[in-house]
Amino acid sequence: MSTSVDPTGPGASSRKVDDVADENLTVPRRRIIMASLIGTTIEFYDFYIYATAAVSVFPLLFFYGDEGSALLASMATFGAAFVARPLGAIIFGHYGDKIGRKATLVGALLTMGIATFLIGALPTYHQVGLWAPAMLTILRFCQGLGLGGEWSGAALLASETARPGKRAQAAMWPQLGAPFGFMLANGLFLILATLFAYDSTARDLNDPFLVWGWRLPFLLSVVMVAVGLYVRLRIEETPVFAKAMAGNERVKAPIGEVFRRNWWEIILGTFIMLATYGLFYLMTTWILSYAIGSAEVGGLSYGYQDFLVLQIVAITFFAIFVPVAGRLADRFGRRPMLIVVTIAIMIFGLSFRWWLSAGSMGTGEDLNVWQMLAFLAVGMSLMGLTFGPMSAVLPELFPTNTRYTGSGVAYNAASILGAALTPFVAAWLVQAYGVGAVGLYLAGLGVLTLIALILAPETSKKSLYTETAK
Repeated sequence: MSTSVDPTGPGASSRKVDDVADENLTVPRRRIIMASLIGTTIEFYDFYIYATAAVSVFPLLFFYGDEGSALLASMATFGAAFVARPLGAIIFGHYGDKIGRKATLVGALLTMGIATFLIGALPTYHQVGLWAPAMLTILRFCQGLGLGGEWSGAALLASETARPGKRAQAAMWPQLGAPFGFMLANGLFLILATLFAYDSTARDLNDPFLVWGWRLPFLLSVVMVAVGLYVRLRIEETPVFAKAMAGNERVKAPIGEVFRRNWWEIILGTFIMLATYGLFYLMTTWILSYAIGSAEVGGLSYGYQDFLVLQIVAITFFAIFVPVAGRLADRFGRRPMLIVVTIAIMIFGLSFRWWLSAGSMGTGEDLNVWQMLAFLAVGMSLMGLTFGPMSAVLPELFPTNTRYTGSGVAYNAASILGAALTPFVAAWLVQAYGVGAVGLYLAGLGVLTLIALILAPETSKKSLYTETAK
């Protein structure tokens, strides 16, 4: 459990918390917003182009077997990044808590960007055999390492420079990187698929899109990484972290310290994020595979390009509700707001069969487009409401000198439980039990998150400067 103490109390060795807040007011907010937003946008773009390709391209080019088996194998490599993310959180968190947020964020961005670029240059299974999926899995693992260190650093950059009483609103900027990155990734895939006149139902390996067109989103990421590096190299260290270092509060091994003093907060943070992760990867990766999949694997046989249009429209609801969530979390508190949203997610999960069954939704050209768009819009709205405050909630659970590590480990441990397995499990559930079982899976994740929220403390009034008790 946390043993941090308020620096305004007895034994404090530095200025009052109010002084830190006043100092934060001098931080150039526009530069902080840009650095936290553009970095997470790039990182999530890199992550999502893999997610999109894992459903529509990689089963054809990197795996051998029937359609269902290739899809499951591709989903398994998709999950490799989530196994790597907690390790990335530990590695980058170590340096983020020892040398600072700024330098560590640059390293995370480079790790993700280089891995993504190299994926775009890989040979396929038909060219080098099993080496192709092996190299793909390794680079996907490296993507996970980079993103594992990215999110918590960007969240701290925004939250540790926030004005008093506005922390959730300030911290929501890196959260917007998720919908923005998704829009860029899927928008680019949609443009390319349209330009190449790619027919996802034909599965012709000689199609120019499958030969080289799919590589362009991966290769172009190098340009975005260059822009992100330029922005991040121009920011300063956060005042909260600088003050902690001035007070000689650096610890030798942040990961050991956070597990020794804050193991309970890690557990709470992990399960608080669980339903958020499950919801998002059901509404993005799995739903794409379900919509464009053939009837033989329980899918709806809808066109790839047409469904990408629906997803891009729906993701705007995600972006809209992220800032709404920040305001609500500052006004009503983190716990009350998230408890209500989590209950809504559970109810939404229980309605999957009504929304998505082939008899209700239709298939192929007869698919009810407006019903599918409504389903996506509801899910993405809930995603914005649950994801928006997380960049304030998780950092607030941990003391300053282990906050990068602690929040990163909790966030990325949740990715294994809530995201790594979700597309794979959902694809299997559809084939074995029908689409209603996928909704029950989401509702189950919601129950676990609800329990964690009930047990968690309210942190909206907590100071982000904490001096660890010796």
